[in-house]
Amino acid sequence: MKSFENNRLDKLEISHDLLKSVRQLGEYRGRETLYRNQAPQVLKTLQQSAVIQSAESSNRIEGVVIPNPKRLKELIENRTQPENRSEQEIAGYRDVLNTIHGSYSDIPLTPNIVLQLHRDLFQFTTDQGGSWKQVDNTITETAPDGSKKIRFKPVAAWQTKEAMERLNGEYKEVMADPLIAVPAYILDFLCIHPFKDGNGRMARLLSLLLLYNAGYMVGRYISFERIVEDSKDGYYDALYASSQGWHDGKHDLRPWIEYFLGVMLMSAYREFENRVGMVETAKGAKAAMIIGAIEKLPVRFTIADVATRCPTVGIDHIRKTLRSERDAGNLRSEGRGPKAMWVKVL
Repeated sequence: MKSFENNRLDKLEISHDLLKSVRQLGEYRGRETLYRNQAPQVLKTLQQSAVIQSAESSNRIEGVVIPNPKRLKELIENRTQPENRSEQEIAGYRDVLNTIHGSYSDIPLTPNIVLQLHRDLFQFTTDQGGSWKQVDNTITETAPDGSKKIRFKPVAAWQTKEAMERLNGEYKEVMADPLIAVPAYILDFLCIHPFKDGNGRMARLLSLLLLYNAGYMVGRYISFERIVEDSKDGYYDALYASSQGWHDGKHDLRPWIEYFLGVMLMSAYREFENRVGMVETAKGAKAAMIIGAIEKLPVRFTIADVATRCPTVGIDHIRKTLRSERDAGNLRSEGRGPKAMWVKVL
């Protein structure tokens, strides 16, 4: 589509910082096999946590929330049936996520595959997934006073089928580095906005699929969706900046690619190596997960805050790790019982 026309990616001016990111990400990818061989147990634990965080964060970005962590874990582990719309949407995301994790190498990128994944995303809801939008849609922004303004007008409904066929065909033929081609595909997908609902979630799922097929597997262990949620303003700002002029093929891909690689993917790899490195220094897989969660919490937090971010770790293990960090001088506690506050020693 627009990012692939006229050999646009081959002509893209790559900044020194972006080139440095591409090279560094290639080095990270090269170390993945080593980590899989050295620390299989920690990777298994990280994978379990990433599935939960991905399903939770990607849906929460769209306003779909399950407030009970225990209930969320049961849904993700397929140990209960969804009871309301939010649970139905998370269950659908869970299934598509598991399909990509388990069968990515057997999933060719075609318009029909995109439709099938969207159908599965909404399989538990009363809405019919798996078909292109029938009416035009717009991407709007709500101001503090409640008024709305249009940020972007996607491809018209009647042009959507052809646009998706062109995008998938052009992506298949492109010779550019996957680290440039993948974010370009996702930008075009979001500018087409091919579905009535679920475009953001589909974009995040397709990002995972395309990166897997390019050999970048870190999304199996670290949730891209959580990173996007934590950097949501940067995500939307970069998307907005790169979508301007898109319909005329005059858009600037660089803000979006810099976010996609320099924020989302780079953050995932840094966190991944940090987690594995902590395990190698004998902190243990679950302790590494807990400490990683604490790093992302405010200065003052409760044990419940940690438990929410570490749904696969038992409360006793969380308490033990908090005490160890306190004894090491990294934390201090205020009060007693479940409402006690923990404070980072800065």
